[in-house]
Amino acid sequence: MAAGSGSGSDPAADSQPPPPIHHLPPDALHNVLLRLQLRDAVVCRPVSRLFHDTLSAQFLALLPTLRLLLLRHPRPEGGGCLHAFDPARRHWLRLPFAHFLPYHSFSPVASSTSLLYLWVETSTSTSPPPPLPSTSSSTSPAHPPKSLAVCNPFAGTYRLLPPLGSAWARHGTVLAGPAGTVLVLTELAALSYTPSGSGKWMKHPLSLPSKPRSPILASAAAAVFALCDVGTPWRSQWKLFSCPLAMLTGGWAPVERAAWRDVFEILKRPRLLAGAGGRRVLMIGGLRSSFAMDAPCSTVLILQLDLATMEWDEAGRMPPNMYRCFTGLCEAASQGNAMPTAAAGGNNKVKVFGGDGKVWFAGKRVRGKLAMWEEDETGGGGGKWDWVDGVPGYGDGVYRGFVFDGGFTAIP
Repeated sequence: MAAGSGSGSDPAADSQPPPPIHHLPPDALHNVLLRLQLRDAVVCRPVSRLFHDTLSAQFLALLPTLRLLLLRHPRPEGGGCLHAFDPARRHWLRLPFAHFLPYHSFSPVASSTSLLYLWVETSTSTSPPPPLPSTSSSTSPAHPPKSLAVCNPFAGTYRLLPPLGSAWARHGTVLAGPAGTVLVLTELAALSYTPSGSGKWMKHPLSLPSKPRSPILASAAAAVFALCDVGTPWRSQWKLFSCPLAMLTGGWAPVERAAWRDVFEILKRPRLLAGAGGRRVLMIGGLRSSFAMDAPCSTVLILQLDLATMEWDEAGRMPPNMYRCFTGLCEAASQGNAMPTAAAGGNNKVKVFGGDGKVWFAGKRVRGKLAMWEEDETGGGGGKWDWVDGVPGYGDGVYRGFVFDGGFTAIP
């Protein structure tokens, strides 16, 4: 028998020279790979050992983060992936989770740079969940136990945060801040968690007149902003409150200026979102046609509060043709039907979500697409309006979502 037979090696293949890219100096190879977008670089990692070793987590942290709109399905059923929209390339993509997250049912709730926060049902895990503390509320089949997890879907890593009671998962609003800081706000209290601190949830009572509506974290001001209804059961009256991150206990105070006058009276169902870079606060709602209690809305108005000057200004107004699609007039006209009653009265609910200077709008009468508004870099000029088509699975209900900057700058 010839020497070396049965070894499984192919001498002809072994004698072939390596591909030309292997002859590139390391600096030149790095220069080429640094021109890739993050998602393309992650796809290239398993191509070869050279790419896998070169495209390390430290190298990928040098690439710009990938700005995505991450969707939350109205009835999350897991499925191992989430849908996301890339505004730069204007196409939809799927983020897989099944290869690293051992939970079948999960729902995204907040994000910070590179990190994504999820409520996960620990009862669907392939491994036993951590024990809940004795102070946590009991769970039932209608409300399975949930834990808050932080993950990096591009790096494929995750970590469970200290356990919480089920009531916090059902009624709490999660906000993600810098350096892994997490807040969970309810009507009566807030919880804060900082990895560099005690490693436990800290409880802070909320001294607010009502449940905080659409709380946001403005990074430039290092503060939380929220709307509160200080009106009567018959008529809402909204007021803006804020609290520094460094003073969550006893730090809530109204944000008022005499020059603002009736700025909170012209919008119906207002909602807050963070402006670009956390330098402005956006307030979005239906523009009332009059100050009457049941006045119909004529369009959607976006106001912005400059945190440096503390002045409100109009940032954008939904074009009439676009707003008519949310009222059902476009669908009725195409089918030759009469105007819907809700459209005639102007009581049309539009779901508003986004962040960091980008706002998306969804509605039951607008199927398969979203309206999108992008803040002007200077904060003026009315912004840019456009349609986003091809929303996946939109027939199942109305989506919500938020902005997620995917990257490798932080790992759980």
